Amino acid sequence: MIGFLRGAIASCKAADSSRKNTPTYWLTLDVQGVGYDIQITASAAGKLPPVGEETQVFTHMLVREDQMVLFGFPTLAERELFRQLISVSGIGTQVGLALLNSLGIQDLVKAIVSGNTRVLSLTPGVGTKTAERLALELKTKLADGRLAQVGTTRSPSSILSVALQEELEMTLLALGYTPMEISNALNAIASLPILAKTQDIEAWIKEAIAWLSR
Repeated sequence: MIGFLRGAIASCKAADSSRKNTPTYWLTLDVQGVGYDIQITASAAGKLPPVGEETQVFTHMLVREDQMVLFGFPTLAERELFRQLISVSGIGTQVGLALLNSLGIQDLVKAIVSGNTRVLSLTPGVGTKTAERLALELKTKLADGRLAQVGTTRSPSSILSVALQEELEMTLLALGYTPMEISNALNAIASLPILAKTQDIEAWIKEAIAWLSR
């Protein structure tokens, strides 16, 4: 299983798809001379650095008798939510990608936990019955699980933007840390000189994990 890939962007092109309302992209990543084709959402493609620069994507591999496909996600939390989505009967990989692309991870989790089938069914390919199934099967898992707890750990630091802090929390929650542990970690590392005035998510994650591992 390939957990993540880090390499230079060789190309990123729109995928040919019959679902014109839910476009996906093929990202080709050059990892030490090997080109990996990875399917990503349009929203993820829009956040990539220019061709030639390095990036990292967390991956999910689909293996079937007739195909092998890598799906890529900018954060670990997004990949874990994707895996939850496709575990629901009738939710395939393309619908899972469409949900993430149209709603984003925070709004998608909130819609599922609150049972907001109207919002869920706005995504192309998701009808009312599919939305109801999603809410029914995942509501308890996400409400009781760590992904639903985004935004519950607030740091007093004014360094982090709201969007960055939510992404940081989602990643740490997906790694298995509790909201209390994350809150303590963010409070502890907020004053570190290395993090002063930086919005680098990887730097914050690295320091938070280091503190939590003590």
